[in-house]
Amino acid sequence: MFETLSSKLQNAFRNLRGLGKISEANVGDSLREVRLALLDADVNFKVVRDFIERVKTKSLGQEVTQSIQPGQQIIKIIHDEMVELLGAENADLQLRSSPSCLLLAGLHGSGKTTSSGKLARLLQKQGRNPLLVAADVYRPAAMDQLETLGKQLEVPVFLRKGETDVLKLARQAIDFAEAEKRNTLIFDTAGRLQIDQPLVQELVRLRDLIKPDEILLVLDAATGQEAVNVATHFDQALNITGSILTKLDGDARGGAALSLKTVTNKPIKFIGVGEKLEDFEPFHPERMASRILGMGDVVSLVERAAEAVDLDEAKRMEEKMRKGQFTLEDFLDQLRQMKKLGSLESIVGMLPGGSEMLKGADLGKQESEFRRMEGIICGMTPQERRSPQILNAKRRIRIAKGSGVTVTEVNSLLNKFGQMQQMMKKFGKFQKMMARAGGAIPGLFGR
Repeated sequence: MFETLSSKLQNAFRNLRGLGKISEANVGDSLREVRLALLDADVNFKVVRDFIERVKTKSLGQEVTQSIQPGQQIIKIIHDEMVELLGAENADLQLRSSPSCLLLAGLHGSGKTTSSGKLARLLQKQGRNPLLVAADVYRPAAMDQLETLGKQLEVPVFLRKGETDVLKLARQAIDFAEAEKRNTLIFDTAGRLQIDQPLVQELVRLRDLIKPDEILLVLDAATGQEAVNVATHFDQALNITGSILTKLDGDARGGAALSLKTVTNKPIKFIGVGEKLEDFEPFHPERMASRILGMGDVVSLVERAAEAVDLDEAKRMEEKMRKGQFTLEDFLDQLRQMKKLGSLESIVGMLPGGSEMLKGADLGKQESEFRRMEGIICGMTPQERRSPQILNAKRRIRIAKGSGVTVTEVNSLLNKFGQMQQMMKKFGKFQKMMARAGGAIPGLFGR
């Protein structure tokens, strides 16, 4: 996420950190690099101009001039201004009605249908009862996709194949929601172009009918400055309440995210960071600014870990490790728990300095290694996982063939696992020894 922008800003910051004294000349030189990095990231040029001007004005202030580390102060000013640029604080959904309606709009291919499913999952976790409404009457595939997502989430989907009247479908959906006690309707509407006035007016009529609490514009983050024009057009027609930025995992530039709030004065509420239903996050401006500036986002990483890891299971696993009872079955569970956190790249990217660590790192190779390990362990019987000592040559050949690897790779995994078990047993003995010593030490001093 924002790899190119983050890398270029890091280069600019190296020069800023070296500043022992602030002057208009050297601040101007350093901020020129920041400006070029932002423009290259496809941030709206007016937004960049105003941003640089604000940073420059504050950097040349008396308070900063007297600072012990003036370069660090400028970086802090850039961080604070970027937070303001992105929206200052997280904007939650405002769901007041019963049932509440959410209207998702946007261009063709921006990710509305997938975002509808992701939003339903999020609301479901918050204790609401969502209903997905297939309001794209022009593309049958969209209805099929939404229906599939609904089955995955176990969320009902209201659709009427063959129905061409969106308003009639909306009325029926509201009646269905009231009958089924669904308190949140998510309307997945048809994609449309800015110039397609009849379809835009249809959206306006739908808005007037359902009176949604939230009108969310779904935007592809890779559209750059064009996202600003799209957002302006939809906002003028519908008076949107916020936006969802999709495909941020594949966007190396990030201009849309940095331009949107300033131009539309409407907050970014959610971001899509992958194709899976769980790859969906509330948008936190401060955390995003820290990620862009290479300072990491440990808070989001901890939240993701808390969601993915079962604490009781983790305690049980820790106990087994200390006693040296850790099996290949437990190891398989750990690999799968780690996969829930996301890709290694996304995890490392959330650590301070993570973007620098990613340079030249072949994390794809490491993930491939994890998948191979999982495949090998899955090729074993439950008895073999619990008691790897029974794995003779014949069994190892069978496992290798079944998991599509060589016998050497199976042997390598088993050797590494054996070493890990030995290390855990030694650590467990060391802990016991220290505990006994801790009890004996007070006696030595007559206590």
